[in-house]
Amino acid sequence: MGGGENDRDLLDALAAVVGPDRVLGPDDAGEDYEHDECLTVAPRRPAAVVLPETTEEVAAVVRLAAGRGVPITARGSGTGLSGAATPADGAIVVSFERMAAVLELDTDNHVAVVQPGLRLNELDEVTAAAGLVYPVYPGEYSASLGGNIATNAGGMRAVKYGVTRHQVLGLELVLADGSIVRTGGKFVKATTGYDLTQLVIGSEGTLALVTEATLRLYPRPEHQATVLAPFTTLDEVTAAVPRIIDSGVGPLILEYIDILTMSAVASFTGLELGIPQEIKDTALAYLVVMLENTDPTRLDDDIHSVASQLHELGAIDAYVLPPAAAGQLIDAREKAFWMAKANGADDIVDIVVPRAQIPEFMEKVAALAAEHEAWIAGCGHAGDGNVHLGIFCADDQRRSRLLSALFAAGVGLGGAISGEHGIGEAKQAYFLELEDPAKVALMRRIKAAFDPDGILNPGTLLG
Repeated sequence: MGGGENDRDLLDALAAVVGPDRVLGPDDAGEDYEHDECLTVAPRRPAAVVLPETTEEVAAVVRLAAGRGVPITARGSGTGLSGAATPADGAIVVSFERMAAVLELDTDNHVAVVQPGLRLNELDEVTAAAGLVYPVYPGEYSASLGGNIATNAGGMRAVKYGVTRHQVLGLELVLADGSIVRTGGKFVKATTGYDLTQLVIGSEGTLALVTEATLRLYPRPEHQATVLAPFTTLDEVTAAVPRIIDSGVGPLILEYIDILTMSAVASFTGLELGIPQEIKDTALAYLVVMLENTDPTRLDDDIHSVASQLHELGAIDAYVLPPAAAGQLIDAREKAFWMAKANGADDIVDIVVPRAQIPEFMEKVAALAAEHEAWIAGCGHAGDGNVHLGIFCADDQRRSRLLSALFAAGVGLGGAISGEHGIGEAKQAYFLELEDPAKVALMRRIKAAFDPDGILNPGTLLG
């Protein structure tokens, strides 16, 4: 783009596709379109923001961009944490805020067909009315389904239901040349060619634009309970996790919270959980176990079973939280990013390791924090090994060395750089440094097959 006249020409061409009222120029778009919630990727002003309302309009915008060699960044609600929704220089942002409908709620097949701009809380209202639930809750209820698909979002309920890729049965996609294809459908198994649905999930907008998704739904249990167990060591917490899973109670949530994060929760929210001070003084880590059931009597049985197991596994005590307090604690845990941000964190990472390796990994975290003169607070999905760390280290170079060492430690234990936030732009250099070069080369060939001119979200994931 050469600025001035070329910029005006692009805006006029886009207006001819979707109408002038749904095209925003760089001076009119506002700051929200320049970034997501990543703490380390600087905002960038897009060349244009387009607000399509149909798949055909998205396809026409992509064809226009492809013909001009203009990059495209897809955007949902901008709640991502990796910089993947930060537009490339001179990019067109395709914002899906006007494609936010539940197109179909099929109660016989237990699926919902939705547009990508639909937010989780909006879908939950619709499914709740039908006694169903879409179970992926990555911690931000205003997150869009398209963004969740782009990053393969997870969340606390992954220990029971899995992550986004386990819930997406089919997609409608606009490819980099503007063609439209459908993958999958209202079925749970198929051995018919390559699984393009799963290939696109987690690709962070680099392979195609998602314009429709078919999502798996489940019966919504009516009864829930939350047990909070303080432990004297994190090792005891992680040792308890497989035993709880083996018991057959099917926990909805298994989360650990370290003492620093629990203190932050209490100060940030004013939450009072009724734990005696002498136990607070002894506890160094907490395990949160949420249970659900369609039958209240069976739920009571599960509560007693879990509480007994926790005592046998070394918990100082086990508290069945009142519903209001439980809701506040889960909500605060899901919003740990915002607490860390409010407290001045310089970065947030979500390294994943095999859950049995969490104690060893956290030992390495403590050692690396001391070595690099940083402060690190942690919590995470103990049931699936996804560890969330708030990094407090203001010096950019020292923090970069620390992150490199943290990621290498996680990978060395059989894990990966990110469990659910994605690589985006923020973690790209570390990903390319630590990943097997043969795998990266294969990924580049896949990218080239989908997007030969490299217009879809350049600078994200593979660069």
